[in-house]
Order: sequence, then structure tokens, then C-alpha cells
Amino acid sequence: MSDNNQYTNSKVEPQDYTSGWKIALVLTGLGVSLPVLYLGAEVALNLGFVDAMIAFGVSTLVLTVLCMVTTLIGNRSRLSTYMILRFSFGKHGAKVINFIFGLSLLGWFSVALELLAQAIQDTAISTIDLHIPLWMIILLGSTLITLTTIYGIKTLERLANLAVPILLIFLVYVVYISIGQEPNYLQVMLAYEAPKDSMTLFEGTAALIGSAILVPVLMADFSRFIYNDRQSLLSVLGLAIGTPFVYIISTIIAIQTGEVDIIQMMKSFNLVIPAFVLIFVSTWLTNATNLYSISLTFSTVVESYGYTKMCLITSFLGTVMALMRFSNYFIEFLNILGIFAPSIAAIYILDFFWLKKQRYDLDHIQPWGIPALLSGTISSLITLFTYLEVFHITEAYFIDSFLIAGVLYFLLSRSESKN
Repeated sequence: MSDNNQYTNSKVEPQDYTSGWKIALVLTGLGVSLPVLYLGAEVALNLGFVDAMIAFGVSTLVLTVLCMVTTLIGNRSRLSTYMILRFSFGKHGAKVINFIFGLSLLGWFSVALELLAQAIQDTAISTIDLHIPLWMIILLGSTLITLTTIYGIKTLERLANLAVPILLIFLVYVVYISIGQEPNYLQVMLAYEAPKDSMTLFEGTAALIGSAILVPVLMADFSRFIYNDRQSLLSVLGLAIGTPFVYIISTIIAIQTGEVDIIQMMKSFNLVIPAFVLIFVSTWLTNATNLYSISLTFSTVVESYGYTKMCLITSFLGTVMALMRFSNYFIEFLNILGIFAPSIAAIYILDFFWLKKQRYDLDHIQPWGIPALLSGTISSLITLFTYLEVFHITEAYFIDSFLIAGVLYFLLSRSESKN
């Protein structure tokens, strides 16, 4: 097996194939984390129950359809997202895209680190009346996650495989308690309306799509290991069912407690410590996995740096972002992801199914994929204007990004092939 079992630059071998159900569980596990619980509660409290359910449904539908297409590309090509991008964007162009992906993952790392530190601080205050400075927890947490990523991520994965299902069961139990405390809770929940001048339905839907848009874009990294097309499509259930399930649970608890912070929610049920232990483990793993992905992503951009060195550098950058309270810009960050990420997906989907006829030749990769780079750049610029409401195209800027990039790449690739 090459590339230290990661197959970074080659096709996955049959002896390392796995089932779609295992990948579905991995995707579900990524959804059971502090940022996802926080986002679900934030959207629910700012939209109201009915509009929140609509936002969850629309965003899940969009992401699921996109994920079903990209999962087939990974499964049929057996290549990583980085390699797939090289066929459309070129050898050097793919590095540019990977750099953008790395920055996006770095944002997720900093948000998760900050929210985890906040959870630790709240738990210490609630249980032993001890106030620990947030900056100190962020530094200690970052050190722990970094050491885990470098030396012991496999051990933590085994622990998380046990903790994530238990956390899901625990959250269902909390919902059960929540409903039991209020005899008419169902009516109260359905009648809940958001405060005036809060988030719009479109803004909530856009944030939810932005929060998970990298899953379909990077789905090939998972589906390349799956046995066949059918199993690959089954893996998408981890996103289609797992993530909205977590959103709905966080919605029910948030409306009951009026809180977006999971530890503050648990105070209402006297379940702070068990909630903290389970959430700590699951978020610890999620962020260690984030840092691992960030390090590998940036390693493809700066090839002279080894994995350990890149891990230390990216951890430092993510920690600085957490100390600067990057989570204050969480919703805006998710919206920005919705501007550029769909265009990348559109380009490599068209390239695989239309231009390359579902066959990649590893010996024929251009240095620069000019049509793809131009399409992605122009699409992102136009979508930025639709996001800022300078003008409108489809009324949904993430759809604008996907459609504009697809049309431009089709036209530019067709023109290039004629020359």
C-alpha cells in the first residue's frame, strides 16, 4: 500500500475497500459535534420551529443530491479529492483549491476549539465554581488535540466510535426528559416564533448549506474506499439522516431552555457532567480529525514540509484564530463557504461525467486547468455580488455558484477542445 495507507496520489487497492455503512457512521459522527449542535440551536431560536424545520429539510435535500453525485465520482475513480481536482484544475491549480480548502477547515478547527474551551469553562463554573480563563483552556486544548493528531489519533478514534453512539442516545434521552417536563411541550414548540428582525429563512438555509458544503465536495476522500456504487450511495445516509437528526435534537432542547450553548442547556436538566464528558470526547476527535485533514491538505501545497511540521504550524494558526474569537463570525464564515465551494463541485462533476467520460488517465494531467480556474474565479466573483444583493439570479447564491461555474466550464472546455 502506498502513501502511508492514505493513497494520496494513487488509486485505492481492493484489499482496503470497506462498506458504505461504516462510512455513513463516520459522517454521522462528524455531525455530532459542538459546532453542529450550536448551529442547530442558533438557527432554531432565530427562525422559529416551523421555519427551522423547513431550513433543515431544504439544506439536507440540496446537500444530499450533491453528495450522491460526488460520492459516485470518488467510488468510480478510486482517487482522492486532491487527485480528482488535478484533472480539471491542473497540477498547480489543484494546489490553489487545496489552499482554499485548508483555510476553510482551519476555520472549523478554530470554531470547534473555541466552543470546546467554552464548554470546559462553563462546566468548571457549574460543578466546582472555578473560573478558568478562556485563553488558557484554548491553549491547553490545542496542545492536547495537536499531540493526539500527531501521535495518537487511532486510539482516540476507537474511543469516539463508542462515545458518538452513546452521545446520540444521551441526547435522545435529554429530549425525552425535556418533553416530559412540559405536558404541552409539543404545542409550545410548534408555536414558538423567533424574535423580530432575526435571521431570515433564506439566511438560515444558506448557513446550514455552508456548514456542510465541504462534505459533498470532499466526499471522494471517503467513497473511494467503498465497495461499489450501491454501498457508496448508502454512505450518504450519514449526511441525509445523521446531521438533520442532530439539528432537530438541538432545536427541541434549545426551544425548551432558550440556550444555544449545550452545557447551559444541560444545566436545566442537571446533566452537565455526563453531557460534558461525551461532548468532550466527540469534539476532541472531530477537531483532531480536522487538524489531520488540514495538515494533509496544506502538505499538498507546501510539499517540502513534513506532516508533523505542517501539523504544528496549522495548529498554531487555528489556535490564534480561536483566541481572536473567530466563532463570532461563524455564520458569515459559513456563507462564504457557500459562495465558492459549490462552483468547485460543479466543475469537477462536469469534468468527470462529461469531459473525461468517467475515466481518468493519471499520465495526462496539465500543469494548469485554465477553463476550470477561470470558471471558478468568475463564478465566485459573480456569486459574491449576488450574496451582497447587488443583483439577483436565482435568489439563492449557493445555487448561483453551482450553475454559473457549470455553464462557464462547459463553454470554456468546449471552446478549448475545438482549438
